[in-house]
Amino acid sequence: MRLWSIVILALLAAAGGAAFVHRKELPKLLAMVEKPAAPAQPAFVMPVPVAQVVKRPVNIYLEYSARTESIRDITLQARVSGYVQKQEVPDGADVAAGDLLYVIDPRDYQAALDRAKAQKARDVAARDYASSNLERGSELSKSGWLAKDTYDQRTSLLRQAEAAIMSDDAAIRTAELNLEYTEIRAPFAGRLGKNQAPLGALISAGGAPLNTLVQIDPIYVTFNPSEAELAAIEKVRASGAAAAEVFVPGSNKPQSTGAITFVDNSVDHSTGTLTARATIANADRTLLPGQYVRIRIHAGEDPNALMVPQTAVGSSQLGKYVYVVDAHNVAQQKLVTLGPADGDLISVTGVDEKDLIITGNLQKIGPGSPVQPLTGGAPQANGKSDVTTGAVE
Repeated sequence: MRLWSIVILALLAAAGGAAFVHRKELPKLLAMVEKPAAPAQPAFVMPVPVAQVVKRPVNIYLEYSARTESIRDITLQARVSGYVQKQEVPDGADVAAGDLLYVIDPRDYQAALDRAKAQKARDVAARDYASSNLERGSELSKSGWLAKDTYDQRTSLLRQAEAAIMSDDAAIRTAELNLEYTEIRAPFAGRLGKNQAPLGALISAGGAPLNTLVQIDPIYVTFNPSEAELAAIEKVRASGAAAAEVFVPGSNKPQSTGAITFVDNSVDHSTGTLTARATIANADRTLLPGQYVRIRIHAGEDPNALMVPQTAVGSSQLGKYVYVVDAHNVAQQKLVTLGPADGDLISVTGVDEKDLIITGNLQKIGPGSPVQPLTGGAPQANGKSDVTTGAVE
C-alpha cells in the first residue's frame, strides 16, 4: 500500500496548479487507498432440508434367512408281509398319535394266532394229565408199588408239559404282535405324505415304503449367525425366552414365535458362521418342512440410540458419512458407523445429539459449502422403536 501512496503523491505533485489538495484531505485519501477490498460474496447459497437427530430407546433384533425342518420325519414301512387291504386316511391328512393309517390283510396272522392258542390248549391238557399221573405215582412210590425210575419219568413229563406251555405263551405273544402289525398306526402326530402302496399291493416286511409322516407342530427353524453374533445368540438361548419370530416371504407380520433351543459346538472356518436352531410353535400347521423363512431374534435394547433419516447417509471411499450444518451455516462432513434401521430412520454413531442433519441436495454440496437450512421439518417424537440389525443371509 505504501507504493500506492507514493504514486498518488507523485501524481498530485505533477498536477501542480491543475489540482489542489488540501493538506487535511490527504489522510482521508490515503486511507481510502489502503483500505482492503471486501471479499467477494458467493453468488448462490444452496438451500438444504435438515432434520434433527432423534434420540430414543430401540429394541435390537438380529434377522436371518432360515429354513424350516421337521422335528421327526419317518418312512412308514410294514413289519409283516401281506396285501394292503385298507388306507384309513387320505394322502396329506393331519393325524394324531395312534391313528390307524393302513391295514394289511390280517387273515394269515389271525390263523397263526388261533393255531398257537390251540397248541397251548393241547399242552395244558398234557400237563394236567402229567400232574395227576405224578400225584398217583407219589402215593405208590411211598408204598413201594412204583419203581423210582418210573416216578422220575412222570416228574420229567410234568416239567416238559409246563415248559411247552411257556413256549406256547411266547408263540401266542408273537402271533398277537404279528396280527397287531397288520394295522399301521401313527407313532406321533403329524402330516402324511403321498401314498406309495395302492390297495391290493403285496408288500414285504421292511420292503417298499407305504408313506411318509412328518411332525410339523412344533417345527425347527435353522439359521446361520456369524461368530461375531454368537455371544448375543447364546445370551438369548440361556434366557429361555420366546425371543424368535418367524416371517414367511412377503409378510411383515410374524407367523409364529418360539425359543432358541440349539447352537452348534463349532464355527465353520470357511464361512465364519455356525448353525443355530429355534423351536417354533406351528399349531395352525402353516409352516412346512423345507420352507424358506425369515427369523428375527430379539437381542436386547439400546436405550440411547441416535437416529437419522436414511436418506441423509452418503457413501464414499472412506465409508459412510452425513453432512451437518455448523454454527456458520456451512456443511461439515462426519463419518459415521451404521447401526439398526427402523423404517426411514437408521441408528448411527459419530454424530452428536444436537447436530442438524442435512437430508437433501447431498449431490450439490461438499465439505465447507455454505448452505441455507430449511427448517420446515420438525423433529420426530421420542418413543421406543423396534429395529433390526444383522445381515440377512
